[in-house]
Amino acid sequence: MPRDYRTFMKNILIPEEELQARVTELGAQISHDYRDKGRLLLLCILRGGVVFLTDLMRKIHIPHEIEFMAVSSYGTGVYQSSGQVRLTLDLRTSIEDANVILVEDIIDSGHTIASVLAMLSERHPKSLAVCALLDKAERREVFVPIRYVGFSIPNEFVFGYGLDIDEYYRNLPFIGTVDLEKFKTP
Repeated sequence: MPRDYRTFMKNILIPEEELQARVTELGAQISHDYRDKGRLLLLCILRGGVVFLTDLMRKIHIPHEIEFMAVSSYGTGVYQSSGQVRLTLDLRTSIEDANVILVEDIIDSGHTIASVLAMLSERHPKSLAVCALLDKAERREVFVPIRYVGFSIPNEFVFGYGLDIDEYYRNLPFIGTVDLEKFKTP
């Protein structure tokens, strides 16, 4: 049984109101940038990006499709990356000649998203852009061209608004940070 997140939360990094305001701005920018550009497809990386996608797509006021894929590169717990990127759910539709925006919850080292971008490029989209809710640039090991950034954040472990801790707390309407000492103590 998971503990109450308040026992290990350091602080609320991004409150709900700030998240919603920024998502509205991103939706308006995407609507402007892709108006009259042809087929627009929002491609969400499951599972963390789903909350962001559902809010973002309601703020995009031009016709668009959504699609999902899942990749695995993290184990359970805090900062336990496997180092390997594995496709666990592929697209059901072709992205050839589509303007694809890859919707991601967080980009830190960049390895996962760089691998996904390389894979998608081979499928010949008309354009390929990244929209990340959170950019943790301090941890970047691989260059990732992020066109739309919700928030640049410090190198802290975060949860809420789609981001999990051992699959829990995705439902929280804010982004919180973890006090790692309190998290380690049961």
